[in-house]
Amino acid sequence: MPPSGPAATEVEELLAGLTPEVRALALSARKLVRSVLPRCQEIPDRGARVIGYGYGPGYRDVVATLILSRGGVKLGLARGSELADPKHLLAGSGKVHRHIAFTELDEVGRPGVRALLRAAYATWQKRRVAGRTVRGSSDA
Repeated sequence: MPPSGPAATEVEELLAGLTPEVRALALSARKLVRSVLPRCQEIPDRGARVIGYGYGPGYRDVVATLILSRGGVKLGLARGSELADPKHLLAGSGKVHRHIAFTELDEVGRPGVRALLRAAYATWQKRRVAGRTVRGSSDA
């Protein structure tokens, strides 16, 4: 079922401003993300030209992002620096996040992309469970 509502409308507006080639990349990457992240929320940020995918309103619940530019799309992975990357797909020099750059449509489906997205989701699930344990425990 395609996404609907105000967020979906904002996403469509973001995508409408892209060249046809970059829009095709973004749509392909969006389809991939939504297939790997079950029931995720799609959170557009028009000013930053980013679409976040996660499971809550806060940044800590973001699993992935699509970073839109004139030349392509980057699939950002929250806490990507913690992920095993045997295919050496992740780029970026930040201490926490990494991304995979797409400039050609066939790059979205290359080996290792889906596995990294699944690993980012699994890492988020572990953090979520650990956070519940910490918040739910009592030292009193």
